[in-house]
Amino acid sequence: MLELTAKFLLAYLLGGLMGGDVMRRFAGGADLRASGSGNVGATNALRTRGPRFALGVLAIDIGKGMVAALALPNLTWPLSGVASHVAMLPYACGLGAALGHCYPVFQKFKGGKGVATLAGVFIALLPVAAPWLIAAFALVVMLSGYVSLASIAAGVVALFHVACFGVGAFSFQGAFTAAMLALILFKHRDNIARLYAGSESRFEKARVLGRLFDRKPAA
Repeated sequence: MLELTAKFLLAYLLGGLMGGDVMRRFAGGADLRASGSGNVGATNALRTRGPRFALGVLAIDIGKGMVAALALPNLTWPLSGVASHVAMLPYACGLGAALGHCYPVFQKFKGGKGVATLAGVFIALLPVAAPWLIAAFALVVMLSGYVSLASIAAGVVALFHVACFGVGAFSFQGAFTAAMLALILFKHRDNIARLYAGSESRFEKARVLGRLFDRKPAA
């Protein structure tokens, strides 16, 4: 239990290393929190700083989720001299990284929405499901232009995959995936309200399939 707690906290601190802040250190410019939507994630970075900056933010945020779920559990525990193989340790570290991104202690618990970091966690822990999650995200973005809706759709697909093609919804992995979907829904509660009201910001450039369906056939 002591090892699990220590590695969870280490993953939490790693999660608090925000990709937007790291990229700003290297590239300079304004804080993402003072630009666009005020979010430190890749979507706001793309809108306000361009694709190269956004790609760096995305890579860092996905990478820290993967490192938390894959590398931290295998660190040698000093009290025993070996790494632990407790089954729940990778999930605890993944959860720690997601919470660290969403509620970073050094940023007064004001972080991002955790989607990219959770993507890294899911890629690490659910590699078979990862292509389906990415495909669901991309399809919804290209149809609707709503990144928030695509993020929620990917979380739903993750739970569906675990429940129907994995170990089942009533398993530790199922409970973890359901908890992560709940976190995504909670962090996107304002977006959900705007989607319902029809006032959510749309990423029109990415809505390539939606625009095709919008075209009326020639008379």
